[in-house]
Amino acid sequence: MTTALLVVGGYLLGSMPWGYWLVLLVKHDDIRRHGSGNIGGTNVWRVYGWRLGLPVVLLDTAKGFVPAFVATLAVSHLAGVLAGAAAMFGHWRPLFLRWQRGGKIVATSGGAFLGVAAVVGGVGAAVWIVVFLLFRYASLASIVAALSLPFVAVLLDESWPVIAFAVGAALAVVILHRGNIQRLRAGTENRFKVRRRLASASGSPEGKRS
Repeated sequence: MTTALLVVGGYLLGSMPWGYWLVLLVKHDDIRRHGSGNIGGTNVWRVYGWRLGLPVVLLDTAKGFVPAFVATLAVSHLAGVLAGAAAMFGHWRPLFLRWQRGGKIVATSGGAFLGVAAVVGGVGAAVWIVVFLLFRYASLASIVAALSLPFVAVLLDESWPVIAFAVGAALAVVILHRGNIQRLRAGTENRFKVRRRLASASGSPEGKRS
C-alpha cells in the first residue's frame, strides 16, 4: 500500500507542468504555442530566457527527485524506481493538462536518478554538461546522457531495479527525441542559444525546436 501511494504521489508531482504554469503566471502566455510546443525547461529557456528557463529546469528536476528519494528511503530502491518512473510519466502526460503532451522527461528523469542512485544521476548530469558545452545541442546532450545511464549503473554495480530503470529511461528519452535525431542526422537541428532571441521588434518570443 505504501509503495502504491508513493507511486501515485510521484505521478501527481510529475504532472505539475511548471513550464506551463510559470510562463502563464509571469508572461500570461501559453508556452505550448511557441518553439517545440514542449512545456520543459529547454523550450522555456529558448523562448523566454534563463530567468524563466532555469527555475523550470530546477522544478522539473525536483519533481523527479522528491518522490524517488522519499520512496527509496521509506521502502526500497524498487519503490524509488517506480515512484521516479511515475513522475517521468506524469511529466510526459500531465494530469493537470488533461493528459495532453508535456515535456521530454530529461530533467525529471535526472532528478529521479539523483533520488535513487545519486552517483549514477550525477555522472549522467556531467555527461549532459560536457556534450552540451562541446556541441551546443540540448537534444544531443540529453540523448548521450540518457544512453550513458545503463553503462554507469552496471559499472557501479547498482541493484537490478536501478539498472532496469536506467535502460527504460534511456529508451524513453531516445524515443521522445526521435524527431531531434532525424534533424541531427539531416544537419537541421538548431543549436541552443543561451540568450533568447526575439522574433520581431515588437518583442514576441521566437521558439526553436528542442
